[in-house]
Amino acid sequence: MKINLTSVLVDDQDKALKFYTEILGFEKRTEIPLGPTHRWLTVVSPEQPDGVELVLEPDAHPAAKTFKAALVDDGIPYTSFAVDDVEAEHARLTALGVGFTQPPTTMGAVVTAVLDDTCGNLIQLHQTTS
Repeated sequence: MKINLTSVLVDDQDKALKFYTEILGFEKRTEIPLGPTHRWLTVVSPEQPDGVELVLEPDAHPAAKTFKAALVDDGIPYTSFAVDDVEAEHARLTALGVGFTQPPTTMGAVVTAVLDDTCGNLIQLHQTTS
């Protein structure tokens, strides 16, 4: 058994696709229309193009908006992405205008930072240091 898909709930698929590809650097993998307003939309890491796909899932269900707002209000990231160097990613993304709710912070054997994905989520970046 292996994980091949995971999702992040987004308030606007077009805005999310732009942020996740043009800012974070993922690549669009799949785009299939699902009715007049939504689509099956996935991105992948260019480092693992055949790896886990991230579904940019519409947050159209009323419970999704409540769930996302509660996580943001409590400062809890929706998911986490591994990077080689959190400090370097923080600097690169900050220069691109990305807002962070937590700067790079060492927590034992990891360094983390938390960004706002502009789509209603906090996303953690993490680097293992040992």
